[in-house]
Amino acid sequence: MAVRFHKADVSFRVPQSKAIKSFLQQQFSSATGKMLDLDCIFCSDEYLLNVNRTFLQHDYYTDIITFPLDETEKKTVAEIYISIDRVKENATTEKVTFENELHRVIFHGVLHLCGFKDKTKAESKMMRQMENRWLAEFTKFVA
Repeated sequence: MAVRFHKADVSFRVPQSKAIKSFLQQQFSSATGKMLDLDCIFCSDEYLLNVNRTFLQHDYYTDIITFPLDETEKKTVAEIYISIDRVKENATTEKVTFENELHRVIFHGVLHLCGFKDKTKAESKMMRQMENRWLAEFTKFVA
């Protein structure tokens, strides 16, 4: 099982990529008791908008889409698509670094795979709390 990073139509380097991959495996395993087989695809707004329209019939920009592909007792296989354009804009809006926002969005996608949702106000609040917890734990993880 592995976490892999791919670039669809953007060029950039994932900050702390090895540490993120290891951290995600550890967090996912701790939360679910399973191994994670994950492909993270980094792309532009337009690329992700096309994915959103094609697979979810949603006609709007988003920062991330998580697709669980297969799940067994021992592992979860999934893909996460992340718009680097949205991450940059969100970082500016939220007054955080690009790296911090990128990590938050990656963690958000994996939290969905752990069973967290964000459709209601209460779910969104819990999701944000978990994102913050993972961001804090990641800071300790890489220290």
